[in-house]
Amino acid sequence: MAATDSGAERHVPVLLQRCVDLLAPAATASGSVIVDATLGLGGHSEALLAACPEARVIGIDRDPAALALARTRLAHVGDRFVAVHAIYDELPTVLADLDVQHVQGILFDLGVSSLQIDEADRGFSYMTDAPLDMRMDPTTGPSAREVVNDYPSEEIERILRRFGEERYARRIAERIVHERRDAPILRTGQLVDIVRAAIPVRAQQGGHPAKRTFQALRIEVNAELRVWERAVEVAIEALAVGGRIVVLSYHSLEDRITKRALVTASRSSAPEGLPVELPEHAPTLRLLTRGAEEASAQEQAANPRSASVRLRAAERIRPSSTTRSPVTTGVTP
Repeated sequence: MAATDSGAERHVPVLLQRCVDLLAPAATASGSVIVDATLGLGGHSEALLAACPEARVIGIDRDPAALALARTRLAHVGDRFVAVHAIYDELPTVLADLDVQHVQGILFDLGVSSLQIDEADRGFSYMTDAPLDMRMDPTTGPSAREVVNDYPSEEIERILRRFGEERYARRIAERIVHERRDAPILRTGQLVDIVRAAIPVRAQQGGHPAKRTFQALRIEVNAELRVWERAVEVAIEALAVGGRIVVLSYHSLEDRITKRALVTASRSSAPEGLPVELPEHAPTLRLLTRGAEEASAQEQAANPRSASVRLRAAERIRPSSTTRSPVTTGVTP
């Protein structure tokens, strides 16, 4: 990675203009704050700063390398941009540390970033042999190597089935345990070979056979779904009235959490049969999208990462109350 590389040429943000169109109307006043909770290489933040000249952006990322590149890319805007090393469910702490009570916009672009995929030694890609890592923040926490070499067969099977929706989860898990008895599994290439050997040849059509296994391990290593369940709730609470939240999800488990949180907050919480809806039971959000939006065929052709994206958005329409119960999504084991 070149020292002067700002990241601008390395990543094409997904649904960029749609995200700007949804968030910008809420951030026209002087002093408006937008949170880019998955900063990555800063492409969405750059566009939001340009479209909202009265706003500043707080960029959050758990990846120190991404933060460094984004800071370089956005240095020209001065104090209108601040980058914070954190996980997005730590949003309340981030805002408190910056003396921000509520924000006008929040963007989440979930999943693995282009930087993490492109840097071969991070171990996210099944296309390149590399150390088996997959940590979004490589400075902390267990890696995929620990999961593959230390977890019992039953737990590996559960992870592959739950987070990767892998039909051959048991066969892959059993093969992993068999192979690690002879030597530890330390590299992505080893894991790819194990998955190939475990899945019948007839089932290895229509995509790389290790794709679902790598997705499942990445989600487990980074606790992505557990973090997202917490993050979407605290994000809704952080919005000012009139503030907007936009979420880009890339697989069904993420999108399911997003849908339930936003839809639940857009409905009355009044008990069934209550003759009059009290103000504290009124919806706190108004949905801005009809279902989940997809990228156009043109964008999918130009940017393959956009092929699986699902966008949902909502606007805060009243202050919070303490009567609404947290959403139970049912996706976290």
